[in-house]
Amino acid sequence: MHHVLRPIAFRLALVSPLRSLTITHHHLFFTKCTMASSARTYNDAIDALNSLQTPFAVIEARRKAGIRPDAHSVKEMRAYLARIGYSSQDLDRLNIVHVAGTKGKGSTCAFVDSILTRHQQTHGVPKRIGLFTSPHLIAVRERIRIDSKPISEELFARYFFEVWDRLETSKLAQDEVELGSKPIYARYLTLMSYHVYLSEGVDVAIYETGIGGEYDATNVVDRPVASGISTLGIDHVFVLGDTVDKIAWHKAGIMKTGSPAFTIEQVPSAAQVLKDRAVEKGVDLKILDVDSRLNGVKIRPDAPFQKKNATLAIALAETALKKLDPSFKPGSDSLSPEFVQGLEQVVWRGRCEVKEEDQAVWHLDGAHTVDSLKVAGRWFVEECVKKAKGGPKVLIFNQQGRSEAVDFLDGLCNTVKSADPEGTGFSHVIFCTNVTYAATGYKKDFVNHQYNPKDIENMTQQRVFAERWSTLDPSANVMLIPTIEEAINKARSLVDTTEGEQKVQALITGSLHLVGGALGILEKADAL
Repeated sequence: MHHVLRPIAFRLALVSPLRSLTITHHHLFFTKCTMASSARTYNDAIDALNSLQTPFAVIEARRKAGIRPDAHSVKEMRAYLARIGYSSQDLDRLNIVHVAGTKGKGSTCAFVDSILTRHQQTHGVPKRIGLFTSPHLIAVRERIRIDSKPISEELFARYFFEVWDRLETSKLAQDEVELGSKPIYARYLTLMSYHVYLSEGVDVAIYETGIGGEYDATNVVDRPVASGISTLGIDHVFVLGDTVDKIAWHKAGIMKTGSPAFTIEQVPSAAQVLKDRAVEKGVDLKILDVDSRLNGVKIRPDAPFQKKNATLAIALAETALKKLDPSFKPGSDSLSPEFVQGLEQVVWRGRCEVKEEDQAVWHLDGAHTVDSLKVAGRWFVEECVKKAKGGPKVLIFNQQGRSEAVDFLDGLCNTVKSADPEGTGFSHVIFCTNVTYAATGYKKDFVNHQYNPKDIENMTQQRVFAERWSTLDPSANVMLIPTIEEAINKARSLVDTTEGEQKVQALITGSLHLVGGALGILEKADAL
């Protein structure tokens, strides 16, 4: 079911009415809180959740005033946790594996989940495995997984409204938050995930931070079973700072006294900050070289960055299993079959993913930083070189709401040209918005009030991208196309039938929101 929006110029979905819908939905669900939970559906839950998004105007006002997340953010989360009947000590039952980082934190979490799942299948331990990640690709419920599967729509609605109702009716007065108030979108989902996992008997839960670490909504856990920090780089500059050492300070916030912590090779300035913060906190931080036991293990893609992610995941999974399974003994020279299978058979959608159809080969990767886009570009060219009769290279790109994203294009453009044996770049470059469908706009799960609706309507960001790319590569055919659906259809039409069996070689990247929308169209799936 799609959220229907009236088409206007360029057939872009009209986003402006969503601002008023925020108020309407919020009042609607204040009324509905008196209804029985069984009467409220998944779509009702998503409507209510969307009402908790921070509108673009508020985000801009905060940005201009220099307001950033701080220690009060975590105090608020603890207050909300108490309102729904839990304390930080209750979270200890979840044996949380906590992962932060700029690049690879999601992949690391997926590896840990896959390893623990294979161990569970063989040894019956852990009993139930939780995986909390963000953002979602197609359905919000993908963020809260149990035993590698998104929770069902029914479970999502049930637990969503249990949390909603507890927050509505709680009389627990606290200075941090007003009675009856709710945390914003991502924090609400974090709060809800704790309720889901504690209610469902989960005995190990892998948590990916949202932004940063120190002030992140997930950082209410005081005794994680282990903490891991993946590769650090520049991202979310306004919130975290404009240098890698400032960003490292935030990420290091997930390390907790009494809990083991791990990281992999970092740039020297970031490594030093992590070491200093570990000393401050009395944490034993281990800096890992690529695990020698990975020799012979088929890691995909077969690249150094992914082997670092796998190395971090091995250390985290081994630490968790030492606590959960008294019979578990890590192999000193080789990995157990469960670890090898978990690493080789991991499924992490929208990252280095290839889908082939009659007219096109789609390469999808949610890279959204300078460095990760370069990695995605190299991976794309390597995949194209494998094809004996590859057709024209096509890029579909977007990154909404981040003005600095235009500077990411230089690295992507130059990397693809330099990695290609013939030195050729993209023949066609399409910049689109994150609006999914030409006729109906967004699926409910994709609605996002945090971007300037006028910028989406006018394709403001995309025009800046197009101007930059035309300068970088004047030979490329650069296009502006309003929706993901139309961008995909246009890419399909670019196959050169005069060249025989050639297929378009398309890279979709720049944003997990874009990649998720594309996968929703290509697979016609409700969730991944």
